[in-house]
Amino acid sequence: MLDIKYIREHPEEVKRGAQRKRIDIDIDHLLAVDSNRRTVLNEVEALRAKKNSASARIAGLTGADKQNAIIEMKETAAREKEQSVALKEIEEELQALMLRVPMPPADDIPDGGENDYTVLRTWGEPRKFDFEPLDHVELAERLDLFDLARGAKVAGSRFYYLRNEGALLHWAVCRYAVDQLTAKGFTPMTVPVLVKREAMVGTGYFPGGEDQAYKIPEDELFLVGTAEVPLCAFHADEILEEEELPKLYAGYSSCFRREAGTYGKDTRGIYRIHQFDKVEQVVICQNDVQTSINFQEQLQQNAEEIVQALGLPHRVIVGAAGDIGQGQVKKYDIETWMPSRTGYGETHSCSRFYDFQARRLNLRYRTKDGEIKFCHTLNNTAIASPRILIPILENYQQADGSVVVPEVLRPYMGGMDVIRKK
Repeated sequence: MLDIKYIREHPEEVKRGAQRKRIDIDIDHLLAVDSNRRTVLNEVEALRAKKNSASARIAGLTGADKQNAIIEMKETAAREKEQSVALKEIEEELQALMLRVPMPPADDIPDGGENDYTVLRTWGEPRKFDFEPLDHVELAERLDLFDLARGAKVAGSRFYYLRNEGALLHWAVCRYAVDQLTAKGFTPMTVPVLVKREAMVGTGYFPGGEDQAYKIPEDELFLVGTAEVPLCAFHADEILEEEELPKLYAGYSSCFRREAGTYGKDTRGIYRIHQFDKVEQVVICQNDVQTSINFQEQLQQNAEEIVQALGLPHRVIVGAAGDIGQGQVKKYDIETWMPSRTGYGETHSCSRFYDFQARRLNLRYRTKDGEIKFCHTLNNTAIASPRILIPILENYQQADGSVVVPEVLRPYMGGMDVIRKK
């Protein structure tokens, strides 16, 4: 959420930001509603003061003067009540509009949509095979690593079972990521995967993303698509001390996404699925632009170090303004080389939000001078599995159908160096 004062003072910048993000929002209408709210609020406050003044005077009056004052006070009270109801309706309309105003994207990101990204850098060379490589589904079937058919039988399409070394590899990459972040000072956390609507609204997933979330209607709870939601909401409605910042969290959770609108897209294997596990980096820091920029680079470096330690060729892209979320200022993606796609596939995402989420969550801190400010928030994928298993299996396969275990994962798999057919 943006500061209404900022919108009043910079309407053209907010409009331009919405246009760049391809988000349809009428800023002029929002400002008209805000102006009306302030007018009605002033009237309510004036009526309340008049009513209180009349009430105080009545005690000292007698006779007709007292009766006239009572009548006037009742009329004032009735008018105040009427305008208070109107004010509440106006404030609800304004709040609904404010929740849809996007954070303006950074000036240094490209314009355009999904295919207008900028490639920032690449690492590693795609492997050239001297045999006909298999895709991850064929490898998993031969090595008995996961079962898609039974996953669909039990839970529906895009669900799966991981088994044997497939499950071990999954746990290994998650534990490796947690250990790397813990060594860098991040607090490891497991988090609730069912949250209230307020947490989804607070992090910017609602309104607008309801069709992507699984809902438990009996309890008005929602399954999260990322640990970012409960981690950012952890300090909602709190005032932290500046000395406590930054907060560095590494959250491990299962994640759930309906993938609405992707029917027929990436249906083979485990690339686009409804349930997965993820280790998420979240930073809550001071309200300072350069501090946020520095932390985004740090989070991105952490993720790249993990992918590089796994020995996986990848590239880093900067998302275009029309392809990043409502609250994001700038987003990096890591796309990892997947031989079966003959190209790169997204495996990581790194975003900075400034105070967009903190305003919605009422997440603040007290400066050393006693001033209360909204925090800044950032998040980044450290690892998401089983999608990351695709490039591991496909890039590390051997001619006999076995798969070499990346060296950094071997301690988490009891020293196993090769996954072979049983």
